[in-house]
Amino acid sequence: MKKIRVGINGFGRIGRAICRINQEKKLFDIVAINDINPDIGNIAYTLNYDSLYDSLKDQFHIDGDCIANNSGEKMKVFHCDSITGPDWQSLNIDFVIDASGILKNVIAAQELITSKKVKKVFVTHSPEPVDFTLVLGANETELDVNKHHVISTSICDATAIAPVLKIVNTSFGIENGYVTTLHPWLNYQNLLDGSASSWSVPGEVYHHYALGRSSVSTMIPKPTTAVSAACKVLKAENITEEIIGSLSFRTPTHIVGSADITLFLKKDTDTKTALEVFTNYQKQQKWNILHNNMAPLISSDFKKSEYSAIVDNRWTQVMNKRMLKLVLWYDNEWGYSSSVLREMVFVAEKMGMM
Repeated sequence: MKKIRVGINGFGRIGRAICRINQEKKLFDIVAINDINPDIGNIAYTLNYDSLYDSLKDQFHIDGDCIANNSGEKMKVFHCDSITGPDWQSLNIDFVIDASGILKNVIAAQELITSKKVKKVFVTHSPEPVDFTLVLGANETELDVNKHHVISTSICDATAIAPVLKIVNTSFGIENGYVTTLHPWLNYQNLLDGSASSWSVPGEVYHHYALGRSSVSTMIPKPTTAVSAACKVLKAENITEEIIGSLSFRTPTHIVGSADITLFLKKDTDTKTALEVFTNYQKQQKWNILHNNMAPLISSDFKKSEYSAIVDNRWTQVMNKRMLKLVLWYDNEWGYSSSVLREMVFVAEKMGMM
């Protein structure tokens, strides 16, 4: 069967990670990139060299208005400021990944669908104006490929947290709880104190002023959308923001996020039983969603893990039969981008295209 042809809109950290992972797994034909960076040489350079994930062995070079490598992979490069700007249709592109993080591109994505220029658009964050938000291990049974065309692949935190909450709720029931995430810095943050610039709506200043403080020397407490995004895909589980609270610390680290979770359960259990639930889930899972860890590891040891969540079972503990303590790790770029590709494969299979 012919490979699905894919375009990437927005070639930042996530767009490039998706491209790199697809190079290794050969799941799709990525044939086009759209990015506002006007320098095609710089686009190739940022794909070839990465401070976290090392250099590509088969590097890309400029080939006219494309970048290409020695393996025959070739991607046409556009420099449009909107997802509707590139001529995706002329390249017979089936799926577009919107990795720009820009809200106006999510809204404009509907135009690509209604005009039948592409079959699906996958959005790599969790905005409201989409047809469906998908997290494997949480709500994949609710996807309808006949009516859901602009599909959010949620965010890294929710991709990790939502399946774990569902596992716990299915096994023991969740009365209430609290999630604290520790998230590495992002490239819209400041080296030195300044304004808290919005990423999704360029030109706006984020109302949480503390996020504008220096990212390299501080831990910055902030509100988080992790739980709201997780609850969005757990409606069938009746898990809502009314029963799960949250906050986040933006940490001065390069990669790998963590979630510290405390849950009060509806059923009595013990630590041994909780560990067995997670062990059995990993053995039976269809996709690489959850991995159990007992080794004495630190955050950087989970770099480049493709799992949505690693449950660090050194810290898994049940107290007084009803309080469950969990610690999760997740590579917020590589792990999340791996989940995006898994979700695209899932959708393609549902459509009979793979």
